[in-house]
Amino acid sequence: MTGCQGELVEKEFDVYIENEDGDVVVDEKLISQANGFFDLWLPRDETYKITIAYDGKTVESELSTFKEDGTCITTMKLS
Repeated sequence: MTGCQGELVEKEFDVYIENEDGDVVVDEKLISQANGFFDLWLPRDETYKITIAYDGKTVESELSTFKEDGTCITTMKLS
């Protein structure tokens, strides 16, 4: 079995997500798991703007939950 290991294990992140209408879907602190990742469950068939912040660094991105979209996002990097 293979897997990924994130760099920031059991750290607290500020996560903010809104949908295309500007409605806030997530605005909370999430703690990464032992593998350095955290789970997000978002409604299907929508596009979202996401901002993640940690220790003075942020990343902003867009993600979507359509059938053809990936379910494991590992490309967002804090800067």
